[in-house]
Amino acid sequence: MITESPLVHCTTPPMACELILGGARSGKSRLAEVRAAADGRPVTVIATAEALDAEMALRIARHRADRPPHWRTLEAPRGLAAILDREAAPDRCLIVDCLTLWLANLMDGADVLREPHDLSHLPALAEEREALLKTLPALPGRVLLVANEVGLGLVPETPLGRLFRDEAGRLNQQVAALAERVTFVAAGLPLALKGAP
Repeated sequence: MITESPLVHCTTPPMACELILGGARSGKSRLAEVRAAADGRPVTVIATAEALDAEMALRIARHRADRPPHWRTLEAPRGLAAILDREAAPDRCLIVDCLTLWLANLMDGADVLREPHDLSHLPALAEEREALLKTLPALPGRVLLVANEVGLGLVPETPLGRLFRDEAGRLNQQVAALAERVTFVAAGLPLALKGAP
């Protein structure tokens, strides 16, 4: 059940598109859910995670249990732009949780990179990212996009880890440029980076 918190109270009018960034367990998903609940429109959650192991299955189940039972949930490990285009409507609020897992899904197979930062054999990544960036500005209704900020910690040890960090950072920058509002969340506290707080 989503309950309003004084730390994340939203008193401004809804924005069409908002990017909510934060680290692991920062409160970014909760902020998106609180803002969606306060919006008043029917909510659809577009989940990008895949339950590939028991731990991820448990995390997915926990997220589902925390949401109101009348919210719709759609799974979109890939093909995000097409689902957003199909589901967005003036009378609907969408939550995408999260862009970073979606990116990881698109990088499946990157462990066989011939050279560091060579994405030429991962055409789905470029195609899907381009489709998302083209689709976002035209979407009706409200869209809340959740993403991890993975570039604040140690430099990853492996080329794949560094590639993922860099691509996540690029994606966040590109989406932030299109969003009307960007919020960074740390310790459950939102910090407005762009647009009205």
